[in-house]
Amino acid sequence: MPRADAVLFDLDGTLLDSIALILASYRHTFDAHGIAQPGDAAIVEGLGTPLEACFAKWADDPRAIAAMVATYVEHNHAHHDAMVRPYHGVSELVRALRDDARKLAVVTSKRREGTLRGLRAIGLEGCFDALVCAGETARAKPHGDPVLRALELLGVAPERAIFVGDSTHDVHAGHAAGVRTAAVLWGPFDRAALEPSRPTAFARDALELRALLF
Repeated sequence: MPRADAVLFDLDGTLLDSIALILASYRHTFDAHGIAQPGDAAIVEGLGTPLEACFAKWADDPRAIAAMVATYVEHNHAHHDAMVRPYHGVSELVRALRDDARKLAVVTSKRREGTLRGLRAIGLEGCFDALVCAGETARAKPHGDPVLRALELLGVAPERAIFVGDSTHDVHAGHAAGVRTAAVLWGPFDRAALEPSRPTAFARDALELRALLF
């Protein structure tokens, strides 16, 4: 794969092992709002898209959705630092890319406050040249807008960049923006779930991703 001058990363499920926290926050929210608990698969399916879009599957009143988002965020922040952790070797890879003078960005459907907190938790605060978070573009992933915004902030053309993520939403967003994509397999989605989105490459672990990027 040709060298990428810019490497864009999703956050949850890619840089940050937060899936247990996310599921716990959803379950707490469903209990608090009297909603029957869905299976994990129904929750995981929406990961990588904004909370409002996820909760819209269970409520159609904007006020109810806003209340559910508030409940989720309160629970998530209260338990965040105790439940999240880095994926093996991934934070070290990010620092190696920075040492190699790559331009780096996070493109996430998480809000900025939570994004900064997550990066601090895994020792990556200050490692990225740009952050594009929930609500900061007209359209969210799987549209290409957040990826294009990151490229604009970095000053890098799409053909010189790659987007690394763990979900089909990440891959679709990368394709829509005209960048190469790497689908990682250490998040909640396996290869069979990701293959239909046709990523440029797969990486089973940080060593495989390092080989792709270097």
